[in-house]
Amino acid sequence: MEKYQIIFLVDDDDVTSFINQNLIEEVGLARQVITFTNAEEVFPHITHEKTRPDVIFLDLKMPVFDGFDFLEKFKSLDDEIKDSIKIVVLTTSENPRDKERLKYLGFHKYVIKPLSRDKLKEI
Repeated sequence: MEKYQIIFLVDDDDVTSFINQNLIEEVGLARQVITFTNAEEVFPHITHEKTRPDVIFLDLKMPVFDGFDFLEKFKSLDDEIKDSIKIVVLTTSENPRDKERLKYLGFHKYVIKPLSRDKLKEI
C-alpha cells in the first residue's frame, strides 16, 4: 500500500508520535516516517527536495512553536514546495476558534486524534 515516500509526524508528545509512527509503518503508508517534537525543526528539511516529505501530520497545540506558527511560516514558502506537501492537522482540538483560524492558513485535512487505519485511508 506504500503511497508516499516520506511522512513527517510533528507532535510534542513522544508517545503519540511513537503510536502514530507504528500505525503508519504497519499499514505501509510510506517508505519512511520521521518524527519531530518541534515544528520549527521541520523547515530545513522541507526546503530541500531530497528530504521533503509528501505529507506532514501536524499537531496544533505545542509549546514554543505550535502548529499555527508552522502554518503561518509555511504560507511564505515557494508555491512549488507548498504544492508538493499535504498538511494534515492531527489534533485533539475541536475548538471552533481553532477551526476558524485554520481556514486562512491552508492545509489538506483536519483529523481528530487518535489516528486510526480508517483515518489513514482518507489521506
